[in-house]
Amino acid sequence: MTESADDGNQHDDEERLTYADTGVDIDASEDATAALLEAFGSDLTTEYAGLLDIGDRYLALATDGVGTKLLVAEAVGDASTIGIDCIAMNVNDLVAAGVDPVGFVDYLAIDDPDETLTNEIGEGLAVGLERADLTMLGGETAVMPDVVEGFDLAGTCVGLADKDAVFDGEAQVGDALVGFPSNGIHSNGLTLAREAVTREHDYDDEFPLAPERTIGEELLRPTRIYTDLLEPMCDHGVHAAAHVTGGGWTNLLRMGDRRYVIDEPLPAQPIFEFIQREGAVTDAEMHRTFNMGTGFVVALPEEAASELAAETDGRIIGRVAEGKTVDIRGLSLS
Repeated sequence: MTESADDGNQHDDEERLTYADTGVDIDASEDATAALLEAFGSDLTTEYAGLLDIGDRYLALATDGVGTKLLVAEAVGDASTIGIDCIAMNVNDLVAAGVDPVGFVDYLAIDDPDETLTNEIGEGLAVGLERADLTMLGGETAVMPDVVEGFDLAGTCVGLADKDAVFDGEAQVGDALVGFPSNGIHSNGLTLAREAVTREHDYDDEFPLAPERTIGEELLRPTRIYTDLLEPMCDHGVHAAAHVTGGGWTNLLRMGDRRYVIDEPLPAQPIFEFIQREGAVTDAEMHRTFNMGTGFVVALPEEAASELAAETDGRIIGRVAEGKTVDIRGLSLS
């Protein structure tokens, strides 16, 4: 980052924000998920999607929501982009498994029916479906004032893949790492981001690092959809992929117990500098929470990496070595 929040001259320790301070403890969340899976057993066969053998192909499923980005949309009165986020968070997980997304269903829970709101959500879903080349197969709108305050949006995506197309999910020592840019904060870490930016600002304030936009508009920039990467990744023998979402750069460890050395990280967009400064967030916390400019990373043979980068907007950002850490910008994350 251009300005480090590790500088004790600028903020006292008690002013520093962490994700756990804002109510989201990643370690506790992972423990709770593990307990859920232990209760009924899990048939998950990849880090990002469940695969069902249907003969000559796999049927894959992934499910996700938009998270507390919804609260930003509600605060600024604009839900027109969050449908894109809902599509993106689901299809990108399938792409990370090497699966072609084909169909989608949504689930909207709301405390009070609102035609304007639902129309805006529908508009975003339509844009996301077009970008991802998906078919909407159905959905559900549940009015539950006793359960939901405001609204929540989630979805499930179904995909298909030939059995030899699914990534094996294991990065190999000696592989190169190709990173693909995000277009901002995407749809995770918003609990920390919201707390940081609203310490001294409102969502409709001018975003200081890009005055043509408001802070709310910058936070609501919709998640990039990476379905266009699937064909070139398969063509160039990708071993494993990581969708950089919750947990930030530690998602690379989902490609296997290796050391991921990031020598040439992609630049982080200004929103990350702003969040870090306003919340006095440490470099380590930023990289454990946010994508920091890179939304998708793949590991593949070194000789194929340059060709993949040349055919896409990717860039070789590092390499895979022995170990079990993610080394980036002077940090060692595990």
